[in-house]
Amino acid sequence: MLRLSKLTDYAVVVLVRLDGCGGVVTSPSLALDTGIPEPTVAKVLKALAAAELVVSQRGARGGYRLAMPLERIAVAAVISAVDGPISLTACVDGAVGGCEAQGKCAIRGRWDPVNEAIRAALTRITLADMRPPASSDSFSIDHQPSRSVASFAAE
Repeated sequence: MLRLSKLTDYAVVVLVRLDGCGGVVTSPSLALDTGIPEPTVAKVLKALAAAELVVSQRGARGGYRLAMPLERIAVAAVISAVDGPISLTACVDGAVGGCEAQGKCAIRGRWDPVNEAIRAALTRITLADMRPPASSDSFSIDHQPSRSVASFAAE
């Protein structure tokens, strides 16, 4: 089963919430708004700042803000920022040393096209596509995407 990590899911929630705030927001405020524990929000924000998806502002009026509009942030970029490169198996994209059967594997390299198709689909989906409907006031972790991911895979 393919499944995103909780941290990646939380990162999407935090980024979409930051967009709704329209300015600099503190980690405790984001935690309160989203229902995600503050230490987890802080951890997610640190990874997102390292990937330059958010900008950290220090000082009395410090906090975090988006580094770019949601329309320019691909879901693939969030996954990579939090979990590292997108790869289905240890040997995708020519990685070495991640598989015990590497020397005798008959399908080595055959996962690359599948991995690339998934990566391409996740690159086409932006966080703007993940915004809740305008009538929704809720930004809890029990969110639903506004557009089916399957619709992007079909494109």
